[in-house]
This record gives sequence, C-alpha cells and structure tokens, in this order.
Amino acid sequence: MQRRYEKFYSSATGQDMEILTFGYYGPPMIVFPSQGGRFYDFEDHGMTEAIKHLLEAGKLKLYCVDRLDDSWLISDINSEQLALKHALYQDYIVQDLVPAIHMDCKNSVPIGLIGCSLGAYQAANFALKFPHLFHYALCMSGRYDLEAATGLYSRDLYFNNPVAYVPNLHGEALEQIQHHTHLVLVCGQGIFEDKCLAETQQLAQLLNEKHISHEIDIWGHDVDHHWYWWRKQLVRHLDKALG
Repeated sequence: MQRRYEKFYSSATGQDMEILTFGYYGPPMIVFPSQGGRFYDFEDHGMTEAIKHLLEAGKLKLYCVDRLDDSWLISDINSEQLALKHALYQDYIVQDLVPAIHMDCKNSVPIGLIGCSLGAYQAANFALKFPHLFHYALCMSGRYDLEAATGLYSRDLYFNNPVAYVPNLHGEALEQIQHHTHLVLVCGQGIFEDKCLAETQQLAQLLNEKHISHEIDIWGHDVDHHWYWWRKQLVRHLDKALG
C-alpha cells in the first residue's frame, strides 16, 4: 500500500499543513480528523489497514488532512473568532487542497469526503456547501447542530450549521446539491452516541424533505462512539460504494 507524507505551505492559513496520502490511484477522498485529532489518526487507528484491499486495487486514494484547530467545538472562544478560524480552514480545503489533489490525480474529478465525530460534521458541511467539488460524504457519528453543540449563535455559525441552513435551501443552490451530492449518515446507539444519533436522524429528515440524495444507517445499541465501530462502518460503506 503506497503511503506518502507531505507538508506544504497553505496561502489560506499562512502556515505549513501536513497530510498523509494512501493509494496509487483511484477516486480521491479527503479524510477529516476527529475532534482533537491529527492527520495521522486514521492510520494509527487501523482505518487505512481496514480498507487496504481497496487502496491496493486502485479503487481509492485517500488524503488524510490535518486540522487547523477544533473550530466550532472550542468552548472558550467567541463566535466571531470561531468563524474566522473556520473560514481559514475552509479556504485551505477549497483553494489550496482541492487544486493540489486535482494536480496529483492529473484530473479534476469530484472528490469524496470521510469523517468520524467532528470529521463527520466537516464532511457533511463541505459536501453541502460545495457540491461542485465534493460528490460523496461518508459521515460517521457526527454532530450537525452547531448551535446545540456550542451554545452560540451568529450569522457565520448559521451558514456552517447544516440543520439550520438545509431547511432554507432553494433554487440553484439546492439543485446543485440534488444533482451532484450524496451523503451517507452513519451512527450507533451505544455509549456517547446519543446526541450524534439525534442529530443524524434530524439531518437525514431534513435532507429527505429537500430531496437530497442520502442514506441513513443506524447501528445497534452495542455500537459506541469508537474507532472499533468506525472501522467496520468504513469498510461496509466503501465496499458498497467502490467494490
């Protein structure tokens, strides 16, 4: 399995950003870190090994990105500062990373997104905001209501809060999502999954009302908020999508 470590300067963040790439070729997918995580956590927790068969078969190429910070889930910072940090991270992904991936893949195919916990929120939010860039998002155990998660409210938070802005999608913006994007929302019902479960079901209902392509996959009461289960969920859904 090909593995490549890189560090490159991001004009959006004004700093070097680290990334791990896995796979020789195949459809590209960005992996967001979980809350407090880093770009190497996906590998360290056995996620890349679990889908080694897809990576070695050229069915998938992963780009495991670092976090700028934990963005919206930092509790000791005001909403304006949170919005600024998130905007910088968004610019890094859209303006720096996406063109770099297209260059690395030697084409401009749509990119998939994967995330667990906070990474699931990032995957869903980026897919809904940029359907022309991201056609698929696998979101495991995510929180999708920033107001509930942070206790904050602001205009900038609204535009990054899926359960707030999805009900108001209309016109061309909605049509772009309907035509280009598919979200897979996965969650267990075990320990530390209660809030994630409620918001997963809430977002799925909103997507259904807006006729946005999606799948909701709820696992059992023994399925906790843990890498052990995310590995199993990752294999199931990527095998389904790429196998």
